[in-house]
Amino acid sequence: MIEARDLTKKYGELYAIHKIDLKLDRGDVFGFIGPNGAGKTTTMRILATLLNPTWGEAYVGGYSIYAKPKEIRRIIGYMPDFFGVYDNMKVIEYLEFFAAAYRIKGPQRRKVCDEVLDLVDLGYKREALVTSLSRGMTQRLGLARVLLHDPQVLLLDEPASGLDPRARIEIRTLLKELRKLGKTIMVSSHILPELADVCNKIGIIERGELLVNDDVAEVMHRVRQQMVLRIGVAGDAEPAARLIEQASYVEKVEAHDGQLRVTLAPGQHDYSELSTLLVQHGHRLTRMTEEEINLETAFMALTKGITS
Repeated sequence: MIEARDLTKKYGELYAIHKIDLKLDRGDVFGFIGPNGAGKTTTMRILATLLNPTWGEAYVGGYSIYAKPKEIRRIIGYMPDFFGVYDNMKVIEYLEFFAAAYRIKGPQRRKVCDEVLDLVDLGYKREALVTSLSRGMTQRLGLARVLLHDPQVLLLDEPASGLDPRARIEIRTLLKELRKLGKTIMVSSHILPELADVCNKIGIIERGELLVNDDVAEVMHRVRQQMVLRIGVAGDAEPAARLIEQASYVEKVEAHDGQLRVTLAPGQHDYSELSTLLVQHGHRLTRMTEEEINLETAFMALTKGITS
């Protein structure tokens, strides 16, 4: 649904983005993350045909951004970080105005507006003035607006920006619903742990260059250089720590409050013998799990905080 090749945008000697290669299939939810000024918004604006690249090519839904921009606009929904609303309108009037712009006519217009309001859980606010909505509700209204024409592709630039925790959860739930509907979604965000829960692919961009573009699981595997275990033992953990330290495949053991944090040697992923070793020496296990690496950890490991 989205394909970019050598996509580049240059301002003078400054590269906003440089040789971006990207491929998203139908139904993918792509988390686009990077520091402020890294090039996320520039990339999205080019894909939305609102900005021309300096060079490179991109296709959305099989249409070229150069040859078929109008066709692309018919199949995408682009939601910028900040968008204007008409404060003196009611919510339903606001949506009907844009539905008319999409040439949705007659009774079908009201039906479509009611359906997207229900989808974003704003049906109870249909007669409220737009100016009375909270930031979170305004974001959901903006998402409802870009869903009016049932786009195949959604480009969402920081949809959770400035939202409180509850509103971020609501946006995340809504993204999951849209994924079930088969939408191809590209979403940028700084709420990194939450993106991992929604996306099946992520891209990490820094200084205009796409450093990572892969499945979430592959990125986590790439960041994890060494396996770390969390082991719980009943009673004093110090004897268990000294026992485990003797194993050749264990690099480091830390004991705290009856819990052991065990770092295996580089390249070592098999820890099945540890439980047997502990039990044979009279220790009772209460827990043995792998320490998870979240998206935030991956982001910090793969970037340096440099912007264009």
